[in-house]
Amino acid sequence: MQFSYSWLKTQANPNLSADEFTHLLTMSGLEVEEADSAAPAFSGVVVAEVKSVEKHPDADRLNITQVDAGTGELIQIVCGAPNVRAGIKVPCALPGAVLPGNFKIKPTKMRGQVSNGMLCSAKELGLPEDVDGLLVLPEDAPVGQNIREYLDLDDTLFTLKITPNRTDCLSIKGLAREVAALTQCENRPAAIQTAAVESKKTQPVRIDAPEDCGRFLSRVIEGVNAQAPTPAWIKQRLIRSGVRSISALVDIGNYVMLELGQPMHVFDADKLSGSLIVRRAKEGETLACLNDKTVTLADNTLVVADERQALSMAGLMGGEYSAVTDDTQNIVLESAWFAPAAIAGKSRQYGFGSDSSFRFERGVDFELQRDAIERVSELVLAVCGGQAGEIVEAVGNLPERNKVSVRTQRVEKLLGVAIDEARIQTILAALGLQPQKISDGLQVTSPSFRFDIEIEADLIEEIARVYGYENIPDDYTDGCLSMMALPENRRSRFAVYNHMAARGYQEVVSYAFVNEQWEHDFANNDNPIRLQNPLAVQYSVMRSTLIGGLVEILQNNLNRKQNRVRLFEIARVFNKDSDGRFVQKERLGGLVYGSALPEQWGEKTRAADFYDVKGDLEDILAGREVSFVKAEHPALHPGRTAEIIADGRVIGFIGELHPQWLQKYDLPQAALVFEVDMDAVSAREKTVYSPVSKFQPVRRDLAFVMPEQTTHDELIHALKTVKTSLLRDITVFDVYRGTGLPEGMKSMAVKVILQDMEATLTDEAVEQVVEKLVKAAESAGAQLRQ
Repeated sequence: MQFSYSWLKTQANPNLSADEFTHLLTMSGLEVEEADSAAPAFSGVVVAEVKSVEKHPDADRLNITQVDAGTGELIQIVCGAPNVRAGIKVPCALPGAVLPGNFKIKPTKMRGQVSNGMLCSAKELGLPEDVDGLLVLPEDAPVGQNIREYLDLDDTLFTLKITPNRTDCLSIKGLAREVAALTQCENRPAAIQTAAVESKKTQPVRIDAPEDCGRFLSRVIEGVNAQAPTPAWIKQRLIRSGVRSISALVDIGNYVMLELGQPMHVFDADKLSGSLIVRRAKEGETLACLNDKTVTLADNTLVVADERQALSMAGLMGGEYSAVTDDTQNIVLESAWFAPAAIAGKSRQYGFGSDSSFRFERGVDFELQRDAIERVSELVLAVCGGQAGEIVEAVGNLPERNKVSVRTQRVEKLLGVAIDEARIQTILAALGLQPQKISDGLQVTSPSFRFDIEIEADLIEEIARVYGYENIPDDYTDGCLSMMALPENRRSRFAVYNHMAARGYQEVVSYAFVNEQWEHDFANNDNPIRLQNPLAVQYSVMRSTLIGGLVEILQNNLNRKQNRVRLFEIARVFNKDSDGRFVQKERLGGLVYGSALPEQWGEKTRAADFYDVKGDLEDILAGREVSFVKAEHPALHPGRTAEIIADGRVIGFIGELHPQWLQKYDLPQAALVFEVDMDAVSAREKTVYSPVSKFQPVRRDLAFVMPEQTTHDELIHALKTVKTSLLRDITVFDVYRGTGLPEGMKSMAVKVILQDMEATLTDEAVEQVVEKLVKAAESAGAQLRQ
């Protein structure tokens, strides 16, 4: 929010410099983002009256003026402004004046005519102004007065970064209340005058969505002059608050919104049909808005309508049909309280917002509406004239006020400083919370403008802010803190990071919000977890797999001519269980693309394949009994995919990206991907001491003939069913297909290592084990090769 320091001082004057005021607000939780002067530095400019204007004899576009600048005699100034005329009052830079940009004014001749100064436009003084020409001042501007003083150009404009719970500070009234509490200065809110009722005309209102609209007021004012100019003081305060002046009726509504914090709307009464109704929009209903956009309304949108059509998007944007124009003669004022939940998200939904929606979606004081409509009525009658009718009010569901207690001892415990109860009571009273004494402290009833006061900690925060965070001593904790050691059977995340980096992978971080199409392609998930308010269409659902993000990063690398890519990510994925509840798991995902090894002279270039990535996984899962079983996955090649199984459960998958996704995502060659549960990666076997045998091991090589469909895992699993303390290792070292073997058969050669801890092995002991191994292999359909 942007506001004028001078305007604030009319209600609460803290007698602080701009820098001191900035520090005060920031330390109280109202962060000051900017503090700018209302005008750049200049000097020597006064209010002057143009007494006469004559055409320059030697220049068509110049005039010779005689100006009274309060010096006691008329001053001749040559002026080229198109709007110069006798009788107007304008800023005049006298000789010796210095304008913005260090532009110095001195007597000069223009086409032979003496000019002893300069009549100024707003632009030349660094002021915002739409008029092309001189800055024309009001008729009552005192001649000779310094223009900085007259226009209050030494004012400071503050821009605050207001947190969502402090809507009460989005107005001069709320800021004045806050400043008065912080500095103990007098708070003088603008007096609200009740308008005299001179018209019998009223505007009926009705609330059809009471859960969305708690209060709705209307008042008719007949016979207004819509073309009346906006008073200079209102226009100045609007401009200094960052609001553009439009017309008197619109400006007055905006002014009251800034002054009190209650957004207002003005309808042309002659364009309305029947009652004003607050209701939900009908699906597909359209509305031409004041911002020149025509929107199709959804049924989750609150509208203000008459008996025929929707007139405005409640709390967001007015409609063009019922808007006031220069021809408007009768108006209806609207002042309402809309539930924040009914307005929140609509700016994003429709692609535009407003100052009104900014306030309503955060929560407006629900007791402010009558004061606001009276204040607007007062200003409209004073500026545009007319006769006011009675106020008509409809009431829906309003928020309940919370009773919140604060214990004096609890304040001291949380803040670490003793604040006596009398001081606490003074602070809460200054904030408008009206504290009442109870047995162990104070109790307040949350006022309508502080809906965020709900629990004791909220009150303690208010006490700390006003007491001053700087007044709370800095006490440091004594003692040493130590990190808890990980159990032996757990590996740290950093160890996993380092392990993957050592294997040549680079860590990436991708969004947990993903494109819904990725979920369909890579997880066959047609019912993903959807976001209610996505940042963009491509971030509309929560990911259930890491593949989409890895593929996108691969595409970015390929676009930048990186043809060998090895990526990994440790992140969470999100799914629904059988009961529809959300479940999140941490996974390790990886992607390999391009050559198996970096380009070099020592090895021939070959593309990375399934077994390269399988080796990486076996390495990081070393120490675990892991098997890879043929499987299917919607993202992967049907014949080049495996499930990763450990301890009898599936912990992940590995495979080559499906050819259809290579084509769809424009990948020149196959990418290999994997995902593993992070719990399985982090788990490791507890370190156990095992002595080294002093006796020589024995190796036996066994070749088995088996059907082609028998897998390596099936053979090894069968051999490991042999229970003996002599068996140290079983490894397949060769596979043969061809001459000498029946059709449909293959041969696997297995290395068997035997060793005894107590004695040297004998041939008889070795042969007994070998015989058992051969019988175990036969159970898997394998025969010892002759």
